[in-house]
Amino acid sequence: MWKQILNKIPRKHQKSDRDQTRNPNLVPNLSSPSSGRANAANSVAKRASAAVFPSSVIAGIEPLLAFKDVPSSEKMNLFISKLSLCCVVFDFNDPGKNVQEKELKRATLLELLDFVSQNPPKFSEPAVLASCKMCSINLFRVFPPNYRSSNTSSGENDNDDEPTFDPAWSHLQIVYDFLLKLVTSTSLEAKVAKKYINHSFILKIIDLFESEDPRERDCLKAILHRIYGKFMIHRPFIRKCMSNVFYRFVFETEKHNGIAELLEIFGSVITGFALPLKEEHKIFLWRALIPMHKAKSLGVYFQQLSFCVTQFIEKEPKLASTVIDGLLKYWPITNSQKEVMFLSEVEEILEVINMAEFQRVMVPLFLRFKQCINSCHFQVAERALFLWNNDQIVNLIAHNRQIILPIIFPALEVNAQNHWNHAVLNLTLNVRKMISEMDEALFLACISSYQKEQEKSNLIVEKRKQVWERLENAASLQPITENTAVLVTQ
Repeated sequence: MWKQILNKIPRKHQKSDRDQTRNPNLVPNLSSPSSGRANAANSVAKRASAAVFPSSVIAGIEPLLAFKDVPSSEKMNLFISKLSLCCVVFDFNDPGKNVQEKELKRATLLELLDFVSQNPPKFSEPAVLASCKMCSINLFRVFPPNYRSSNTSSGENDNDDEPTFDPAWSHLQIVYDFLLKLVTSTSLEAKVAKKYINHSFILKIIDLFESEDPRERDCLKAILHRIYGKFMIHRPFIRKCMSNVFYRFVFETEKHNGIAELLEIFGSVITGFALPLKEEHKIFLWRALIPMHKAKSLGVYFQQLSFCVTQFIEKEPKLASTVIDGLLKYWPITNSQKEVMFLSEVEEILEVINMAEFQRVMVPLFLRFKQCINSCHFQVAERALFLWNNDQIVNLIAHNRQIILPIIFPALEVNAQNHWNHAVLNLTLNVRKMISEMDEALFLACISSYQKEQEKSNLIVEKRKQVWERLENAASLQPITENTAVLVTQ
């Protein structure tokens, strides 16, 4: 239909025909000497746009004109008209429906994106309003109550699930690119835009992180980050909204598609925190970030979460012992993959921890390391033994060897005697050698203490065995009568 209408527009010469074939939005120049034909063409173009889109959304200058065909004084009015044209939303679930209209809208969106990207004049307040309205109509939608039921961040951390892609992405991507260019444009004044990129607008942007389409979440991440940087007045509100998402995830649902992206933004936010840290930021670390380690889907966002935690410690080193206490509280017992992640994060913390904070937590921490070294899962045991490859950690151990080595040594001896995995066995022997070279006298004392403990343990086992033998013998001498329990030996 759109091509048939355009074919009725009078042509001036062959070049115009070729131009219109390449660009269906191109109409004859209104300043042409052939004013009658130009006016006729303009009239046809208006009827065409009205035929394709509802006339109620078309206001001001004819939206089908190209930006280069209007004077500079009219460009902002044309910009607003094209934005109004793009407020029509199509159904992309049916690929064969409104094909030409969809292509026209896409071409118009590309024009708008190009205009915003080319350092236009200062955006007027009506232009900002129209821009936010167009973005809101195209982007903001409400997810159904059961939308989270199939998300990739829920439950079992199944990374093999295929992501869901929005069929309307051919339009959505351009709208997101437009919004990003608009927010970052020097032509957009924050004092004007803050009235329309307001709390309601920002909250809807954050709600969109629930999307299952990873491309959409990536766009949202860039946009929200830029909004946070440009609109200082909105920063506390953005932090509050993101915190609410994290709290809801931790204490209610443990399901959300955009946790990784939101944490990535928050990691950048933390780097900008002023010192000393506010109490609200420390509370957020303790009540939200640390409990997020307990979720089954930790693997989806672990890298971003670990970065946030490390940023807090770099800002205020005294928080290191607090974080380690929290990790020990939520330490996984039956999930070996999560246990490996915890060991990796603890290593990063120990690389930046100061001696005083380390000494506060070293006893419970190395008691946990002891259990990890003796783990039947070779990856857990291997990762725990790899800690001795870190010079900073070895230095911390060396300065506190009188306390740490007696804790760790029994685990090394158990591994050296009977661990089933050869890689773990070799690592154990290497660590054992490092300890002996670190302090030979203490090493010999640990051996002696271990042998004595083994002798005590063997003696206890032997006594227990003798007690059971006496009980069994005594029971065998008793006559068996009705209602009498019989002790069965194995």
